[in-house]
Amino acid sequence: MAKKQQAAPDARHYDIVLAPHITEKSTMLSENNAVVFRVAPNATKPEIKAAVEALFNRKVASVNTIVAKGKTKRWKGAPYRRSDMKKAIVRLAEGQDPIDVTSGI
Repeated sequence: MAKKQQAAPDARHYDIVLAPHITEKSTMLSENNAVVFRVAPNATKPEIKAAVEALFNRKVASVNTIVAKGKTKRWKGAPYRRSDMKKAIVRLAEGQDPIDVTSGI
């Protein structure tokens, strides 16, 4: 049986996965073989899975997404609203090496 070809990263993959989301909670998730990324607001779970597999050469077990609504703030008395942010919790398959988010792609 032939090996499955790994998808080569293209420009769309870099547009989907924007940045790692590094917080205390995401660091605790890394102990359970999961990584948290900021992703494009219109990205779907299969697109996120394909992008992470192509960019980092790891097998993804599951993807969960969260949309954090932007807060209303004030600056010099004038109200403004922060942008909404979509995050993806990517759980890697069993036996995969963890993704080092401190180094570049």
